[in-house]
Amino acid sequence: MAQCVQSVQEFIQDTFVPMVAVLCSEAAESSTRKNNLSFAEMVRPFCRLTSEVHMRDPNNQSHVIKNLRINVTGIVTQPPQQTAIRKLLSEVVSASQPAEGLVANVITAGDYDLNISDRSVKASVPWYNNWKDTLMHLSSSKFHAATTPWFEAYRESFFQSMSPSDHEFLHHYLACMLVASSRDSDPVDQFLKLSQEQHRIQHSSDYSFPKWFIPNTLKYYVLLHDVSEGEEQRAESVYEEMKQRYGSQGCYLLKFNSRLPSSGTDEQIPDPWSHYLNRNNLQNQEICEDGFVPLVNKNKENSTNALELDGLDSSINDRIPNDFKSHLFQEDGFVKSGGLDGPNRPKPEMVNDSIKQNTSTAHGLSLTLTDHDRIRQFIQEFTFRGLLPHIEKTIRQLNDQLVSRKGLSRSLFTATKKWFSGSKVPEKTLNELKNASSILYPPEAPELQIRKMADLCFLVQHYDLAYSCYHTAKKDFLNDQAMLYAAGALEMAAASVFLQSGAQRQYPSHYMETAIQTYKDLCKNLVLAERCTLLSAEILKSQAKYSEAATLLIRMTSEDSDLRSALLLEQAAHCFINMRTPMVRKFAFHMILAGHRFAKADQRKHALRCYSQAMQVYKGKGWSLAEDHINFTIGRQSFTLRQLDNAVSAFRHILINDSKQTAAQQEAFLREYLYVYKSVNQLSPDGPLPQLPLPYINSSATRVFFGHDRRPSEGEKQAATHVSLDQEYEREASQQWKELEEQVVAVVNKGAVPLNFQPTQYCLNTQTDNLRFPVAVVEEPVTVEVVFKNPLKVPLLLKDLSLLWKFNFRDFNRSPEEDAKQSISNEKAADLKTSPGIATEVISEFQINGEETKVARLKLLPHQTGELRILGVVYNLSTVQSSPTQDGMDYSPGMQIGGSYLNASSLRLGKSGSKQQAPYSLHQSSPSDQLEYFQGLSWTEGEAPHGLSVRGRQDLEIQGPRLNSTKEEKTSVKYGSDRRLDPIITEAMPLLEVFFINFPTGLLCGEIRKTYVEFVNVSKCPLTGLKVVCKDPDFFSFGSKTAVLTPLSPTASENCSAYKTVVIDCACTSSAVTSSVSPTDFGMDTGNPLWVTHVPLPDSVLLPGASVQLPMWLRGPDEEGVHEINFLFYYESTKPHSKLSHRVLRHTAIICTSRSLSVKATACRSNVLEAEGKSDSDNLLVFLDVANINTSEAGVREFHIIQVSSGSEHWKLQRCINPTEDKDAKLGSRERAKLCFRAIRCQNSEATSCIEGKYIFADIVLGTEQIISATTPCADFFFQSCYAARSRKMIPHTTPGPGRPKTTDLAKLVQMCSEVDLNVIVLWKAYVVEDNKQLILEGQLHVALESIGKEASSLPQVQEAQEMGLLKFVRPEQPHLPARPSMEQLSHLIKISLHYPEYYDHPFHQKSLCIVPVTLVLFNCCQIEVDVIIDLRHKATSPEMLEIHGSFTWLGQTQYKIQLKGQEVYTVPLKACFVHAGVYNLGTPRVFARLADQNVQCETSQQNSTPALIIINNM
Repeated sequence: MAQCVQSVQEFIQDTFVPMVAVLCSEAAESSTRKNNLSFAEMVRPFCRLTSEVHMRDPNNQSHVIKNLRINVTGIVTQPPQQTAIRKLLSEVVSASQPAEGLVANVITAGDYDLNISDRSVKASVPWYNNWKDTLMHLSSSKFHAATTPWFEAYRESFFQSMSPSDHEFLHHYLACMLVASSRDSDPVDQFLKLSQEQHRIQHSSDYSFPKWFIPNTLKYYVLLHDVSEGEEQRAESVYEEMKQRYGSQGCYLLKFNSRLPSSGTDEQIPDPWSHYLNRNNLQNQEICEDGFVPLVNKNKENSTNALELDGLDSSINDRIPNDFKSHLFQEDGFVKSGGLDGPNRPKPEMVNDSIKQNTSTAHGLSLTLTDHDRIRQFIQEFTFRGLLPHIEKTIRQLNDQLVSRKGLSRSLFTATKKWFSGSKVPEKTLNELKNASSILYPPEAPELQIRKMADLCFLVQHYDLAYSCYHTAKKDFLNDQAMLYAAGALEMAAASVFLQSGAQRQYPSHYMETAIQTYKDLCKNLVLAERCTLLSAEILKSQAKYSEAATLLIRMTSEDSDLRSALLLEQAAHCFINMRTPMVRKFAFHMILAGHRFAKADQRKHALRCYSQAMQVYKGKGWSLAEDHINFTIGRQSFTLRQLDNAVSAFRHILINDSKQTAAQQEAFLREYLYVYKSVNQLSPDGPLPQLPLPYINSSATRVFFGHDRRPSEGEKQAATHVSLDQEYEREASQQWKELEEQVVAVVNKGAVPLNFQPTQYCLNTQTDNLRFPVAVVEEPVTVEVVFKNPLKVPLLLKDLSLLWKFNFRDFNRSPEEDAKQSISNEKAADLKTSPGIATEVISEFQINGEETKVARLKLLPHQTGELRILGVVYNLSTVQSSPTQDGMDYSPGMQIGGSYLNASSLRLGKSGSKQQAPYSLHQSSPSDQLEYFQGLSWTEGEAPHGLSVRGRQDLEIQGPRLNSTKEEKTSVKYGSDRRLDPIITEAMPLLEVFFINFPTGLLCGEIRKTYVEFVNVSKCPLTGLKVVCKDPDFFSFGSKTAVLTPLSPTASENCSAYKTVVIDCACTSSAVTSSVSPTDFGMDTGNPLWVTHVPLPDSVLLPGASVQLPMWLRGPDEEGVHEINFLFYYESTKPHSKLSHRVLRHTAIICTSRSLSVKATACRSNVLEAEGKSDSDNLLVFLDVANINTSEAGVREFHIIQVSSGSEHWKLQRCINPTEDKDAKLGSRERAKLCFRAIRCQNSEATSCIEGKYIFADIVLGTEQIISATTPCADFFFQSCYAARSRKMIPHTTPGPGRPKTTDLAKLVQMCSEVDLNVIVLWKAYVVEDNKQLILEGQLHVALESIGKEASSLPQVQEAQEMGLLKFVRPEQPHLPARPSMEQLSHLIKISLHYPEYYDHPFHQKSLCIVPVTLVLFNCCQIEVDVIIDLRHKATSPEMLEIHGSFTWLGQTQYKIQLKGQEVYTVPLKACFVHAGVYNLGTPRVFARLADQNVQCETSQQNSTPALIIINNM
């Protein structure tokens, strides 16, 4: 339960104290009013005795009374009205609020930290022990106030306002003070009049109120003497006369001062009356500087009610007549009210104003400390000599009467044993008792005399005797079925047992429960039931029986009083949190119930506090419906209390949480929020725009695009794809673009990439590098894509949506010192579309449907250079009008909580102060605990309207990437900067747009197509240095540098060929047509990477607004499928730029290629070797295997091979040696053709060109027209193919020439002997049928012959993926030894040919020996010297050879040793001798060769050519 100021014992003792009445003369009352006090008020702070008191019980035993307090009040003759009582109780609670600015008390309960008090006291695990210590600290600390002072104030006022009843005597007057002043003309006569007046009030039947304890009431005569005005001698004489008349123990002379002290007096007089006269203003409890602490003193006086008659202000009290008929709680003294919950309920502000007025009036200013001591002494004298002896005497008289009437022994102490020793009669249950409250006892009834005696003993703290009397009276009352009397006896008997010091009896809690049930159910007296509940709950919680206390408190709640129910539910909640095992959820639930009842009782601050405390438990636990209800109620109550910031925060939480409400309910919440938000904005219309909670913005997904939107494609014109926000970001593609840009930048900067190079980024997102400030260009828009998400199920409408920005003007051509910075912003004028520096685009309406994620693209157009910072977005948030209404009532369903529906949107209005009924009733809840919707004070005439619009902002706060480079960054959480929203606006730059005209989407493999590219400069600056970089340079060409080598138009021939063609005579096509060109004419061998291509602009400059069309030839990739080809266009400004050195434009082309032809080529050495040593002695045979691998899906009817060309620095095709009737090779589907060509080395004149780095092109025409292969586009794609193949294979290109190679690697030397380096170009035409029209396509395929005997193909080699093998652990291999050439390679160093007549006639009959001249021709296939040995001694030894060819003999020298230079032809004349006719094989000479100057031990036998057969005829 909540911590209280008093202990339970003090609370009960101060609740039931002796009552003393006061009757004053007019002179006496006027004397005390000079101090703004009545007589009762003046003595009230001193009514507690500071010393112990002793008295005798009926058994003549001494009894000690400690801390006795008496209650001195004026006489009021009419009972208080219940309506006024309820009204004042409400005011007391309203006036008592938690202290502001104090640190909250944090109580740890399980996983919860709850702030429930006004001091900082931490309770931790183990919870119970520490909390017990905490309670002890709180109860003993004099610097601590109550955790719920409003409950204590209510409880105290409740007990003060209770009317005395006939069934008990605790609130009856025991004595009456008759007060007269020494200023009266005849004070003794005045005493007589006052005594008669008291007798008339007590014994006359006209007065039923107040109640008196016994007929013979103690009268105590007090003479007031004002020492500042009256004559002290006269006062003394009157006092002497009083003592003679009334005795010294029945009268008293009280002196006091009524004159204000002089201004020069520095003495500080305490004001003890403020605590009692302003009891309800508990929130202002503070510790006085002079050490007087009203709330801390153990002997503090707590039972007086500040709103009692004697505590009123003098201005109010003056209007009360002295006929004692008017009472504070009577309706006549107050504004007519319809009850606590009526429509005319007093406003809390009025109560606070009256309290402030009361507290501003000083009391007792003229009373000195001596006067305080006199008053304190007067009370002690009255108690010691007057009141207590009177009580002791009365107890004895009552005891004697009871003993004589019962016929029992002298003392009740001996009688008690007999009463309890006999057999017990079973008591009747409450259900058996009927008409229990109808029994009334006469005043002289012995049962009431026992009750009187019990009450007297209880008032003087004689709890043992009181319990005995209560127990005796309880039995008598139960026997008589007087249940009201019995319940009172049970209640006080239980309290007596609890207050007994060292009592062996256990507290009879069942007594209290029976009394409560009797009061409530049988007697229908809820006031007494509430009193009994409050007493029992305090007793139970002092015994740590929090569960039982909570049960009692909850059981006492009802519908007749919302205020009482709210306070009791709150106390029950505190009981749950203070249990040994805290029941946190029960605490929260009952706090919600208490807040609901507070709201119904118009206690808005307390309702808000209860809901706020409950929110600590429900927040973040997944109970979204309950959390929504709490937040909504907090928002409503905060708005009503004008706590607008809290209201906005509460409604904001409803909207930003993952709501499970229906769409209609969410719409209602949204409208409420918009209205509250708009009301807040109206208070400060010129203030900064606040943050809006809706819609969600995914800041990290924000993308920024720099530049114009590209123009769409128009007909045959296709614009470059470049970069746009519609494209998805791909990290691999971004890396490829970066590599392309690095290539071209390296070319521009002479092979080195600058250290400060940063790749161009047109679109920034969360995956890009945003550590540096991006650069934008003046007069080019900056587009920000913001991702909005609507978490609600209802659509949101954003109006006038735009970006918020801040811009600093800067001139980057000046130094920072010279540049004077000026800044502008649109934060205060966000609807401003244009400004001197930035133009802002505004979207008039942007609708987001329920639970939709939608992007908005907002633009800014900078007009000047500087630094731009994009702060966020600004917009008007409003709802979409969708819900129909009828008669001003929204019929959307309410919020569902546990089966009950709360309608939050149907706000029906009444005038301020009235209480409205919820339009939807609640189900499945008890009348006392139901959570119906609280309407409260309404704030608009009508509902929160549809279509409300409020203006606000949301900031774009982007967190950079986490840093993970250094050790410190790895061990901590640090994030880098993200600058994507902070671009630098630089001066104007050229802007290029590229259009592709008639660009194909599908090609055959190797197909040549001519298209056009249009370059447009759309800026106001000229551009230059246009280059294009592409990883597939063999896909396109802009033509050669020489205009002669580039065809002018596509109509170069009758077939509209893309090639440069010449019609030739068919008779002249047997041999090849040759020409030579340099690779540099086609952009090769320039030292630049193959990827970078210079675009031939006229004069290398494109002026502002100018455009130019250039032809571009395309060649389909050799591999079928879909190809993605990236072009990066690079260009610069003609003027130097401080921030941007260049700009780029991207384009991605998608080409789908289909199969065409497959060409396989093989080269082998020819046997033809001229003895004269001509230049064509080294010749090859080139075999081509051409296959049509095209499928019928492409619509290709047939292919024609129209020309075969070669391009090489060393070799050329000489002629086609196919039969003449099969020249024009036509290939249908799945057909194959074989062609054979002779290739020879270049002649001497052509060798000179080879030295200069030129290529020899030889064209063998198989059709009617020659395609000049040495011109564009054939030569372009040939060179690109060759260089691309070399770059892929990473084979270094060696330029042959005279002299010996520097390398000494034997394997390479031998390998060079078989190298060919001959590239074959196969040109074809394809006849395609498309849309019943025949089209002629043309193309070219390349085959690179590298070595003799090795087959080459036009199709790219596909590398098969290697399977994952088992992991093997092996020893490290020895260093790799240089590879040695194989015997096969060494056997082809020398080419051998024999020249002889095929037929030789010889007359053997004339001459027996036939000598035939034979020439042996040797050709060194290597580029270096070779040592050759010719051995003629070898003869065929096999019988088969002898039988077939016969035997002959070489004449002359049989062995030759010669040295052949590179590519040298050497002839050796030989003579063969035959002895008879026949067929002979002359291929018997064996030739051995080895490389000169090489460490070779032996020569290798060279392979001979085919058998050299000669026929010898006999003539």
